[in-house]
Amino acid sequence: MIYIKRFIDKVSLMESRQNKDLVMPMVDARGLRDELAKILVDQYDTRKEQKDAVIQVEVKGGSFT
Repeated sequence: MIYIKRFIDKVSLMESRQNKDLVMPMVDARGLRDELAKILVDQYDTRKEQKDAVIQVEVKGGSFT
């Protein structure tokens, strides 16, 4: 996640200098895009697996009738 870290660091630096614009090289932009896409795909897959999971609940009252 190096490109995400670089982006966060650049934004923090620009904020401290009170700049309004952030310019980044295309290599960094592509890397950031790819890392964010990977995170989104992982999250989507995780949620899909959770939805497909079957949850079974069994309640026993012991000898209570």
